[in-house]
Amino acid sequence: MSNIKIVTDSSVALTAEEVKTYGIYIVPLSVQIDGTVYEDGITIQPNEFLEKMATSQSLPQTSQPAIGKFTAVYDEIAQQYPDDEILSLHLSSRLSGTIHAAEQAAALTNAKVTTFDTLSTDRGQAFMVIEAAKMVAKGATMTEILDKLLEVRNQTHIFLSFTSLNNMVAGGRLSKTQGMIGNLLNIKVGAGVDKEGAVEVLAKGRGMKAIAKFHDSVIDGMKAYSEVMSIGISHAGIPEVAEKMAARLQTLFPETPIVTQVTTPIVSTHTGAGALAIIYRAR
Repeated sequence: MSNIKIVTDSSVALTAEEVKTYGIYIVPLSVQIDGTVYEDGITIQPNEFLEKMATSQSLPQTSQPAIGKFTAVYDEIAQQYPDDEILSLHLSSRLSGTIHAAEQAAALTNAKVTTFDTLSTDRGQAFMVIEAAKMVAKGATMTEILDKLLEVRNQTHIFLSFTSLNNMVAGGRLSKTQGMIGNLLNIKVGAGVDKEGAVEVLAKGRGMKAIAKFHDSVIDGMKAYSEVMSIGISHAGIPEVAEKMAARLQTLFPETPIVTQVTTPIVSTHTGAGALAIIYRAR
């Protein structure tokens, strides 16, 4: 095993078993609802967050971790494992300043920290965290791990569908006028995370048929690859829809592991309730 410890942030979609198995350190982002600030995954959980968001007077807001939180985690690791390096992998720099906070903290700690921008989030981010942890267990060097992470990052694809445009407006993805008109006309949106880690609107249409058509196009894209290595289905409060999509994909890719989860508060803040993400790694 390599003398490397893995740190990530709470936008990642890891199962509790994966966190325990690989010994992952998770630094929480914060989310504010109606004036109350919660630490993602610590003082508020995904389903609880969705319930609060449904009744909130204003849309939630997220905040990246303070530099001091990263420094505290790095220092704790350095104190307990003085000979170990730290690999700190975080959500896309196009979606959050979290990676920059990690970089600043790395300059303040005595620990040897290497940061990596996943250009991703949710289960896509998890693909890279898990790959890094597996390589650590096999004794890989930091250089070998970073080279592999570039490959995994390029193999990772995220597609999202939105049934409400309110959160996209709040996040600056659509103007207020576009959002108001879109909601009145029952417009649904399909989007993806591009290779620079930014959300890109790919399709718009009226009603759930537009969402179904978008999902069909995503699945057609998956079929074009020679191998789909891993799939994540993340959702914001629509478990039945997510399970149905997982069953459909499992039929098409019977050998591919699929993890279905409620997305994190950090992600659902920006997608809104009713969102579904198809996330996969393929080559």
